[in-house]
Amino acid sequence: MKKRIYIGVDHAGFKLKEELKIYLSKNYFVIDLGNKKLDINDDYPIYAAKVGKAVVKNKNSFGILICGSGQGVSIAANKIKGVRAALCETKRDARLARSDDDANILCLQGRYVKSANAKRIAKIFFGTKFKNNIRYKRRINEINKIEK
Repeated sequence: MKKRIYIGVDHAGFKLKEELKIYLSKNYFVIDLGNKKLDINDDYPIYAAKVGKAVVKNKNSFGILICGSGQGVSIAANKIKGVRAALCETKRDARLARSDDDANILCLQGRYVKSANAKRIAKIFFGTKFKNNIRYKRRINEINKIEK
């Protein structure tokens, strides 16, 4: 069964979202949580909340969030208990976010990352497994304590 990836964006990430959906749908089940049309007046927290809640509810799923800088969606999504959203600008960021921090949502910069690079980052992010060793599990548990 294909991994489930929820994707949500504001206007700054709309074009990139459409390109990533096509690319990712070859290997993943991609669920678009909006915005479904280009609206220059939309606000990223709405989509960050939708994706974050979907990822937490569906345990083995992942998410992608895109806004202009990627910072806003990361901040908003990380307010949701169980979300570990990571802004990744490089393949290395993506690999470490997954392997060391068990990130479950990839955040991207809609205004600054090119489509080809976003695809490479996504491939690494979704293809990397959490190391699941004592040190990294301990850190995740410490994060979970903060959320309580």
